[in-house]
Amino acid sequence: MAIFAIYSIKGGVGKTATTVNTAYLCAAEGEKTLIIDIDPQGSASFYFRIKAKNKFKKKRLLKGGKTIDENIKGTDYANLDLLPSDMSFRNLDLALNEMKHSKRKLKAIFEPFKHEYQHIFIDCPPNITLVSENIFNAADYILVPLIPTTLSLRTYEKLRAFFKKKKFASDKIFAFFSMVEKRKKLHRDILKERLSDSPELLQAYIPYRAEIERMGLSREPVVFTYPTSDATSAYKKLWHEIKSRCLE
Repeated sequence: MAIFAIYSIKGGVGKTATTVNTAYLCAAEGEKTLIIDIDPQGSASFYFRIKAKNKFKKKRLLKGGKTIDENIKGTDYANLDLLPSDMSFRNLDLALNEMKHSKRKLKAIFEPFKHEYQHIFIDCPPNITLVSENIFNAADYILVPLIPTTLSLRTYEKLRAFFKKKKFASDKIFAFFSMVEKRKKLHRDILKERLSDSPELLQAYIPYRAEIERMGLSREPVVFTYPTSDATSAYKKLWHEIKSRCLE
């Protein structure tokens, strides 16, 4: 059993698409899977057409236990459940800061799910905050999508530096390239250089494809809607490598 946090300091790097598609592939293999949408934007919840109950706010999330169990919803796909987000999660940092063991609160809340689900995927908000530190403590592995650009790589180095400063285990960070456009020379050059010189990076990468963007219209995983597309093939390769690096 593992908890995967799909995280990036930057927004708009394909984080939620990765969460939705890898979790779907995991569930399709017969593994009981849970997505926790902790990003106040609620994009993963939107893709699965699931809304949080009116009373499910940040205080109920932080209470844990039965209040969370009551708000987990089944998706339209076998073995795949989702805990939806709420806009009140934007103030989670403030609520956590007032609690004891504020950096490990989410770990304590999510730990009981390990007895019910074989794998958990957390769709995380961007930036480095107290919520992020909670997630770093709670997750077994941090999956980091990177666009092959200078600024995206810079945020990755900042994340690794933060882990070193806070004495988090940096060996649970697994970064991979996302939204790759091979027609762009910069993308090709960075991909070639970093995949050969950075063994900690996953070799599988996700291309920039219109099918992935259309998830916002179909509100379905691209691997379900377009099973023969190269986008689906890319997500399958990514999930296979994640399993081989993290679970075997």
